[in-house]
Amino acid sequence: MRVSELFGRAKIEYPREAENIEITDIVTDSSSVREGSLFICIKGLRHDGHEYIGEAVGRGAKVIVAEQVRDMDVGGAAATIFVDNTRQVAALLYNSWYCEPARDMKLVAVTGTNGKTSVTYILKKIFERAGKRCGLIGTVGCFCANRRLDTGNRNPLANMTTPDPEELYRLLAVMRDAGTEFVFIEATSHALALSKLDALRFDTAVFTNLTQDHLDFHGDMEGYFASKSKLFRLCRRAVINLDDLWAERFIESARCDEIYTVSAEQKADFYAENVKICGAEGSEYTLSFGDEKIDISVPICGRFFVNNSAEAAAVARLYGISTEDIRDAIFSLEGVDGRMERVELGESAEISVFIDYAHTPDALEKLLRSARDFRGDGQRIVLLFGCGGDRDRTKRREMAHIASRFADFVIVTSDNSRSESPEGIISEILSGIDKEMEYAAIPDRAEAIEFAISNARAGDIILLAGKGHERYEIDRWGKHPFDEREIARAAYGKYKAR
Repeated sequence: MRVSELFGRAKIEYPREAENIEITDIVTDSSSVREGSLFICIKGLRHDGHEYIGEAVGRGAKVIVAEQVRDMDVGGAAATIFVDNTRQVAALLYNSWYCEPARDMKLVAVTGTNGKTSVTYILKKIFERAGKRCGLIGTVGCFCANRRLDTGNRNPLANMTTPDPEELYRLLAVMRDAGTEFVFIEATSHALALSKLDALRFDTAVFTNLTQDHLDFHGDMEGYFASKSKLFRLCRRAVINLDDLWAERFIESARCDEIYTVSAEQKADFYAENVKICGAEGSEYTLSFGDEKIDISVPICGRFFVNNSAEAAAVARLYGISTEDIRDAIFSLEGVDGRMERVELGESAEISVFIDYAHTPDALEKLLRSARDFRGDGQRIVLLFGCGGDRDRTKRREMAHIASRFADFVIVTSDNSRSESPEGIISEILSGIDKEMEYAAIPDRAEAIEFAISNARAGDIILLAGKGHERYEIDRWGKHPFDEREIARAAYGKYKAR
């Protein structure tokens, strides 16, 4: 593709002398440059692409897109195009390279600290029930209809929520070519702050909640809000969870044609009333909007699934999906990977084990409250959790306070310690544990899970919090396979045999 076509479609200015250069591909990693590449210099958290211009030119790059060259002389071997923000330009150029793949699809983005995965998953189920061809891009993977797409990630154990532009726009092109009508995307605060989504316009944007997380990146809650709220300047319609403390701020900052509210606690455009929490069996409620009502039964335990399913139902109704399809799709849900997921231990299991992604104070409290909703007389709630390394340290004590209030026994362990010492992280968590609380501190997470199960009492509800869908553990030596389901089942086998 010629520079004139690539930059022209993206509406980015370029020097006349570069217009006829033929580009073979676009790359942001200098090691991937080949003859004819366009290399975009991205300043990352650890490396700055501007420092690799010489390597890129040596590998055959014909165009360099940069914010600065840092005294680097390319010697006429490549054209240099200067822009204000290479991250934003990367999104625009990849979108142009794939010929604006989302132009004829309806994009629905979901943002918030918690609930993004659940809401997008429920949306996909509802719309597919109605006969729509759907795509999904999020934490648990990317799907086109019922086919899992290759994300192109060189590390098969890598976690992914909103992919980087080189993958995001390629995935959208695959979905377009497959005839996809609706794409449901988890829009993270990082993706919004780093301009990954700047080339897209969303038909609908959904806000779930805003609670403490990622402050190591955003600095404070105002910075976190600023990144999240950007989505509501990129959409036509907003659907807002009115029960969240930040809801009014999102409504005030939104710049879209339509705004709808959803609530399970107060009157809203879509209001969940007569809510009944049915413990391990899920929940029931009536969703009212205008003169219509839908009786909804959610077969997944967890009080938070009331709000999640109500928001998904609201979006579906706004697109004209029938009340019958909404009701039937939600009733047939089989659960979301790593979200209040029950580990199969056999029909006669004396204990129950649940895996959940809760890794923030708010999510942990909701998880524990949900467990308290269905525990019976004499049943203990045993909570196993840790906190991520190289991440917001201020939530460690707070999560310990919450654990002390709502659990009966707490096991503090590792959860992706990264470059930090697991023992150091655990020490900070334990500084917030109530003195009267029964607890154990076991740095090795596999040993901690085995301890929880081997020391369980009949009827115990064991919650493994923090990893959810993740099948890996990250420490100072890298990323390693780690599946809590397998560990829990193996430990229960020993528990039964004793």
